[in-house]
Amino acid sequence: MKHMEVVGVRVEMPSNQPIVLLKESDGERYLPIWIGAVEATAIALAQQGVAPARPLTHDLFRDVLEALDASLSTVNITSLSDGIFYAELVFSNGVEVSARPSDSIALALRTGTPIYAHDDVVDEAGVPIPDEQEDEVEKFREFLDQITPEDFGRTT
Repeated sequence: MKHMEVVGVRVEMPSNQPIVLLKESDGERYLPIWIGAVEATAIALAQQGVAPARPLTHDLFRDVLEALDASLSTVNITSLSDGIFYAELVFSNGVEVSARPSDSIALALRTGTPIYAHDDVVDEAGVPIPDEQEDEVEKFREFLDQITPEDFGRTT
């Protein structure tokens, strides 16, 4: 099992499909998982530390766990079959519940629970991006964010 960190939510172009991007804690492979818009919003809100006025489904689940004096031990991305990722929620009492990775990640972020992915899932779907290449991509994104049409000037 590989410990994974949530990098964030991105939108894949041109389809405008949200992706949650996980990264190996001790490696350079990224695991992109296509998710729904609602789950993307839930993950992004948790990452930004935004507390909605009323609890969203994942907030409610966290609150129910606390009320029952239970806790989530780990979230495991367990398999990939026909392009669909599968996950399991592992609770402090040893019970395991099948869940979608997007819901599992949203809950993990709210509870501070570690996320793991089976080695074979990362081997099959992981995308290696060396740190120095990642730095270059980020610098280019920053450049694009700051440039304006006027920076190109007109020669006609």
